[in-house]
Amino acid sequence: MTTTSEAPARKLTAKGAATRERIVRAAAELIYEHGAQNTNNEQIRQAAGVSGSQLTRHFPTKESLVRAVLAWQADNIVARHQAPELGELDSFAALHRWADSYIASQDMLRGGCTFGSLAAEIVKNEASHRDAVADGFERWQALFKRGLGKMRERGELRPEADPAAFAHLLTAAFQGGALLDQAAGDSIPLRNALYGALAYIESFAVRRGPDDDPSTGR
Repeated sequence: MTTTSEAPARKLTAKGAATRERIVRAAAELIYEHGAQNTNNEQIRQAAGVSGSQLTRHFPTKESLVRAVLAWQADNIVARHQAPELGELDSFAALHRWADSYIASQDMLRGGCTFGSLAAEIVKNEASHRDAVADGFERWQALFKRGLGKMRERGELRPEADPAAFAHLLTAAFQGGALLDQAAGDSIPLRNALYGALAYIESFAVRRGPDDDPSTGR
């Protein structure tokens, strides 16, 4: 996502792109552990193994680096939701596999959702970055909306089912459950939140008998 706070777009060499990626990764880890407000350029420079001039060449301001980290975290969470075993997230089985993959993740217990943790801090302290946060959540929710929309089109969900509302429900359940997991050091809150959200969505499923023909809508 291009913003006025970022350096002018330019084609990077392979070495330059690798350096930029190393800086963003180091910054993401430090910000995840300590928060954006408590992370400074010197810490990032040392963690990434770059010089001060290299850091400022790629990210002339801290704001530009924070936005890059937000985009990087959003990319990661979108990529995880596009894992081959999840397909298009367009079946109840796929949605349960998605939920189970996070319930079993130690990352949730260690520090919650990487994107959500940063987003919560940014929304509260840096109003100028809210568009980047919103963009990340919209990209994430679009995956659910698309999959659930396909289920409704195939007649697996009732016509009144609202994919956009369900996408909000799933991401809210995930974020709240991940925070409670982090506080409790236990995966039960996330499991309860996600299974509860999925149970609600499943209440909109079209129940068919063994002799029903899906093509007739009966």
